[in-house]
Amino acid sequence: MKTDDLIDLLAKDAAPQWPFRTLYFAALFCGVVLAGVLFFTTVGLRPNLAQAAETLRFPLKFALMLPLAMGAAGVALTMAQPAAGNGIWGWLLIAAAALAAGAIASELYVLPSDMWMTNLVGRNAAFCLRTIPMLALGPLVCLLLVLRRGAPTHPGRTGAFAGLAAGAIGATWYAAHCPDDSPLFVAVWYSLGILAMMLAGYAGGRRLLRW
Repeated sequence: MKTDDLIDLLAKDAAPQWPFRTLYFAALFCGVVLAGVLFFTTVGLRPNLAQAAETLRFPLKFALMLPLAMGAAGVALTMAQPAAGNGIWGWLLIAAAALAAGAIASELYVLPSDMWMTNLVGRNAAFCLRTIPMLALGPLVCLLLVLRRGAPTHPGRTGAFAGLAAGAIGATWYAAHCPDDSPLFVAVWYSLGILAMMLAGYAGGRRLLRW
């Protein structure tokens, strides 16, 4: 048997390989599900959810966190594929930042100045800082594991964007429980919880994504 024929035969018998993008989005979906299961088993929905949904502040939290999660996950994906472009992912991050800035400005304009600190501190800052990283850990692990199959040229930065995506996923779930709906609270305490995951992702990326 010729060598070329043998190679063709072995190639036909080899198990099919899933495309990297497919694996990545499967891992992202698994991370979201893991965070959701943990959310419902440990935290749960806020009791006045229907009433909160009638206000503008409550859905605004999801309007901020969802594009942040999608944009960061997309940037991490493109960083693991050096030949791929950023597409719309970077614009989603810019849109989330612009929406956050507008929401904060509106809050400062509407509220009396003596209420700014009260809304910023809120009632559950410490719980927020614990819960967002807890919910984000599963998504971060899922993303880092599949990113090892890619070829990131900047492992630390790729891991940081994975941490940003995971943190935003955790914050999205937590937003359904959190009674503090002020954009000032979200801008400070949600951001700190997400930042912790970015740092964890950066450290994990430098360790796990080198090739």
